[in-house]
Amino acid sequence: MTPAAWESPPYSPVPELPSPGLPSIKNRTRSRIRRLVLVASVFLGCAVFILFAFFLIVAWSFAHPSVPALQSNPLLAKGLMYEEVSFASQDGASEVSGWWIPASGERTVVLSHGYGTNREEAWVPMYDIASMLHGQGYNVLMFDYGYADSANRLPATGGVSESQQLLGALQLAKEKGGGELVVWGFSMGAGTALQAALQTDLIDGMILDSTFLADADTIYANIRNYANLPKTPTVQLLSRFLPLFTGTRLSQIPSAQAQLTDYGIPILLIHGTEDDKAPLSVSENVAAAQTNPLSELWLVPGAIHEMIYRTHPEEYVARTTAFLQAIEAVGTGDTRAS
Repeated sequence: MTPAAWESPPYSPVPELPSPGLPSIKNRTRSRIRRLVLVASVFLGCAVFILFAFFLIVAWSFAHPSVPALQSNPLLAKGLMYEEVSFASQDGASEVSGWWIPASGERTVVLSHGYGTNREEAWVPMYDIASMLHGQGYNVLMFDYGYADSANRLPATGGVSESQQLLGALQLAKEKGGGELVVWGFSMGAGTALQAALQTDLIDGMILDSTFLADADTIYANIRNYANLPKTPTVQLLSRFLPLFTGTRLSQIPSAQAQLTDYGIPILLIHGTEDDKAPLSVSENVAAAQTNPLSELWLVPGAIHEMIYRTHPEEYVARTTAFLQAIEAVGTGDTRAS
């Protein structure tokens, strides 16, 4: 036997066999990760859907407030003779319905009701104010904004469309009364009066109770009364969704301009210090911008939104009556600041 026969055969490495079960463990891990990602994506999608749905509902609710039907009329409620009237908004976009309560003189007060109610606005209460004004010789015009008109309901727009409806009311009042013309507004009706006053010189004076001007901050503050949501993205989402139902962008509401304008006419601002719907700062800002000597701000300690007449009836009547008498005494032509 030759020496080569004793040599070892060439080395051939044995291939490493995979560990039994290793691929199945890796596959199960990948499968679990995929399932977790899928579940997380589903949850995230549901959360986004719920968030968007919530703000869509909020935006729709703002545009379509629940408003009760009219329950009475001036004759039944206070024995006041009245005339059913209808008139076009100044822009011609809507027809407005109301009541004209004639008095012996030419002076007229147009009552501008608040959001979520109609011309009766029971919690103010509007019939009592109309009766008081009629007793003082004022014609009174009561009417419904479009969002309160049960026959032809329109979306609420934060005062943009409503100011056009108020301008139509002012024109009718001027034609029927012809004399001194005062707007008495409540909450968003007061904010609407400010917006209308930016567009006309028909108004000789305003009484503004619990003034509300719709903008991102005031709407967010009201949402916080019901849900503790972060300002971001609440404001951004509402700003995007509101135009879908109102046809109006928040940026179209002249909130800042309305607060910083010197209107030149007498304005009596009334606001409760515990108002959690309309920020007190709105009335303070408006008051600070006025130069007419008859303008004033009555702050009522502890009073809440639009409940000042009910909680302080004697002082409320005394102050508003004195204000109206001061306008009359000075004379329409002299009430504007020079």
